[in-house]
Amino acid sequence: MKRLRAIVVFAFLFAAASATADSEARFASVDVFIESAYPVAAWQFEFTPIGNDAQVVGVESGDSDAFNDAPYYDRDAVQQGRADRIVVADYSLADESELPSGRVRVTTLHLMLYGDDTPEFDTQLVVAASYQGTRINAEISIEFSAGSKQ
Repeated sequence: MKRLRAIVVFAFLFAAASATADSEARFASVDVFIESAYPVAAWQFEFTPIGNDAQVVGVESGDSDAFNDAPYYDRDAVQQGRADRIVVADYSLADESELPSGRVRVTTLHLMLYGDDTPEFDTQLVVAASYQGTRINAEISIEFSAGSKQ
């Protein structure tokens, strides 16, 4: 947990140092949800902020106990301020009865924003899979939460 906190702090500081002098940075979050009638054992999505006004600076776990650790993503890109597009994925080896179904928050993405405009995002579900490893029908959605100016 201390390591994750240090990574997030480092990413915030690096991204803040990279901001241009004339743009005021602010932080926000995006909750990512996957919805399926079937138990979800694995998932992967791509998240891309549209334009140059947002950058991913942190990734945290969602609500399901089946996915209790932070999901997999390119941590080096986030730490180095290169996460203008990110692929996020996770899997669980839990029993089918312990896997989430319905609408579940799988992760929260933390962003650094520049400017006052509300950013737009392209979010694509690459795959969702059952405990047997077969592709299942699922939908992805996001909820943006505006943050504070720094």
